Amino acid sequence: MESNWVTVTIDSVRVSLVSPHRIVVLKDDDERFLPIWIGPFEADAITIALQGTQPARPLTHDLFKTLIAQVGGKPQHISVTDLRDDTFFAQIVLDLGGKRVALDARPSDAIALAVRLGVDIRVDETVMARAAIRPSQGAEDAGDHVEEKLDVFRDALQDLDLGGLGKDEPKE
Repeated sequence: MESNWVTVTIDSVRVSLVSPHRIVVLKDDDERFLPIWIGPFEADAITIALQGTQPARPLTHDLFKTLIAQVGGKPQHISVTDLRDDTFFAQIVLDLGGKRVALDARPSDAIALAVRLGVDIRVDETVMARAAIRPSQGAEDAGDHVEEKLDVFRDALQDLDLGGLGKDEPKE
């Protein structure tokens, strides 16, 4: 059975406030967000590549990129293929001498490599349907309500006469 794939981008790498883990958030064109919990070192590896920072010595993902090039591999894409027991699964897909090779990988490692290789990140549609989050209409409505309250506050501030403020300071 052939999977339906959704191409995603990295929306952000975030810090969890409740654990030492990080979250890489992937986003598709339909504004669905897929949060994947990752370790701090993997988050750093992704962030370093996204920022274009060159470390003094190659990181593991840089080494793997060099290895792929040295053996004549042509990176195709990485795929988040499954979600089982709260664990995401991924593959790094390469062309090695005309043969398609799919290497089992953690999503964090596959994503860190995808950023370095400049290849697409794909997610199985079934995984997106099960685990992606779409901003709710309620949250958008709440945002509008907060904005209305802020408008009233802004209007009140603009009406204040602050012309004499600070001229006659009280003496102690």
